Amino acid sequence: MNESNTSAPPWYLGRLAGFDIESTGVSPVRDRIVTACVVQCGGGQPVASATWMADPGVEIPEQAAAVHGITTERARAEGRPAPEVVEQVVTALTATVAAGVPVVAMNAAYDLTMLDREARRHGVQPLTEVAGGDLRVVDPFVLDKHVDPYRSGRRTLTDLCRHYQVPLDGAHDAAADALAACRVAWRIASTHGEIGKATLDELHEMQVGWAREQAESLAKYFRNTPGKEDRAKSVRGDWPLIPQQRKEGQ
Repeated sequence: MNESNTSAPPWYLGRLAGFDIESTGVSPVRDRIVTACVVQCGGGQPVASATWMADPGVEIPEQAAAVHGITTERARAEGRPAPEVVEQVVTALTATVAAGVPVVAMNAAYDLTMLDREARRHGVQPLTEVAGGDLRVVDPFVLDKHVDPYRSGRRTLTDLCRHYQVPLDGAHDAAADALAACRVAWRIASTHGEIGKATLDELHEMQVGWAREQAESLAKYFRNTPGKEDRAKSVRGDWPLIPQQRKEGQ
């Protein structure tokens, strides 16, 4: 871990790379990427956004299309082949990591796990293998639960934007969500010294521990709540990516 440099500006005042995926469903292991965005913002520079639409090669369920607005027909007509999209997204994120820019992703374990499985599915070298140990992730979901663990209500990106007074135009649009995640992370870091004053190395490691603790707390809640006991088995504390399991299907 790098030593803190008190003369360096806080990480949240530098460049941030928001990352978001809209997909065919809620499983990061089984479902597929439909749209993705990597948006660089902050650091006194203009916003630079790259977006992709993929033909996932499978039907997009109506429930998913109702959320992000991309039907199977549209994805087939306008989307690029999934392997091409996955490779370009990995390349874009690799470039941000190489530049020392943190990847900001709401509920990062979902998006990064899906990108990882899609890469393996399509013969693309996964981000974690390309970036190695240089990947630094900032997850507004983990940060919010750490700084305000007892707040009632949901904690979707829309909810966090409302709570932290961050504009969100077009929820469930990958570009809008990626930019909003950066803004929420900025809000949290600018008002909580433990987070804002940490180096990216320190913050990444702290989030690994916080995510594990949060998962353990959620699993305990499910185990102790009548009718929800079985949900405890599916709670994972892996962060920022769920390791691949041998039994996973492609």
